[in-house]
Amino acid sequence: MKMDGRRESSNVDDRRGSSGRIGFGGKGGGLGIIGVIVVGVIVWLMGGNPMSVLQNVDMSQVAPTEVSNGQNGEYVESAQEQELSKFARQVLAGTEDVWTQEFRKIGRRYEPPTLVLFSGSVQSGCGGATSSSGPFYCSADQCVYIDLDFFMSMRKQLGADGDFAYAYVIAHEVGHHVQYLLGTLDDAHAKMSRLSESEANKISVKLELQADCYAGIWAYHDNKMFDSLEDGDIEEAIRCAQVIGDDYLQKKAQGYTVPESFNHGTSAQRSKWLKRGLTSGNMKDADTFAVSYSQL
Repeated sequence: MKMDGRRESSNVDDRRGSSGRIGFGGKGGGLGIIGVIVVGVIVWLMGGNPMSVLQNVDMSQVAPTEVSNGQNGEYVESAQEQELSKFARQVLAGTEDVWTQEFRKIGRRYEPPTLVLFSGSVQSGCGGATSSSGPFYCSADQCVYIDLDFFMSMRKQLGADGDFAYAYVIAHEVGHHVQYLLGTLDDAHAKMSRLSESEANKISVKLELQADCYAGIWAYHDNKMFDSLEDGDIEEAIRCAQVIGDDYLQKKAQGYTVPESFNHGTSAQRSKWLKRGLTSGNMKDADTFAVSYSQL
């Protein structure tokens, strides 16, 4: 993506190192926090509850070690983290510009979310979370949470790399904020609470695919505004969508799939709805709830 000269959003709450960043190293054959994060990333991408990973880990086997901070306890970014932090702020600014415009078209006012950068663990309006939770959106405080180390895990564990792939992750979470502002998110969660797990999963899939489409819609208009897309960018995002499909991840993790447990969508579905947003740019084309589940 071409981001040179782009503004950075001020709607960012950088909590990295706010209480001193703690790193972890395994001991006595324990899993180690890096292992916990990697497993949590996979669980998150498969739509599961990453917190269950921590519940099953013997934390006595994970030894804390201090990670370098500044003299006054300030968090010290590595060069890579600094680059990713700037990029995330620029992407967030792009979502603000696009969704402000798109909401105006439908007679609504867009209220942007806050991007919370954290390292290790964080307290959100939806409860406590750790890096193993992966990026997430919390409607209770209207914040998108992300540990930038997640992007490194994407590259190393799934082969999903590239700046537009990273932008897609952020734009997808902002897509959930769009759903919240439009009332879609709360309506869907209310319905899910009354259904069996397998039927609730179908609604979850529709939410996730719509957020994918919204991410594509953002990219469509961001490119119109700023000529931001470069050769290979779309392929990066499509590749990312493919490797985070429920079927792909389940086959990778266990060698077979359990379709009734899908709650994010298959590789084909995620690619389809992302591409739909990328080619259309029209919010009306993102209504996954107007389509039967078999047609997703």
